Amino acid sequence: MGLAQSLEKVAGTVIAKFGGDVTIRYVTAGTYNTATGASAETTSDSVVKGVLEGVSKGEVNGLIQAEDKRLVVAATDLPSAPGTKDKAVIGSVVYQIITVNTVEQEGVAITFELILRG
Repeated sequence: MGLAQSLEKVAGTVIAKFGGDVTIRYVTAGTYNTATGASAETTSDSVVKGVLEGVSKGEVNGLIQAEDKRLVVAATDLPSAPGTKDKAVIGSVVYQIITVNTVEQEGVAITFELILRG
């Protein structure tokens, strides 16, 4: 087992132990309906463990706001990297994913750090 795979396993174990339940909702745009003027959306949910915290004051800038949250999830727990079109559901609150930062080692994704806005 290489370093990347070891880190991947450790990240999954730590997040599973200390994280809470989170649903990552992948959103896929469907076909455009000319009658209604809207596109249909389909969603696919993945329930994982994640660690949620507020953003620091030093991170607030033109994109990140003081009320935003940071969610860290293990990459191995998800079928693919979430994107800004996707959402995170924590409790009954649906958050929009603002940015995704992939922490990787040797080209292997270890964790995804998501900035969320509710």
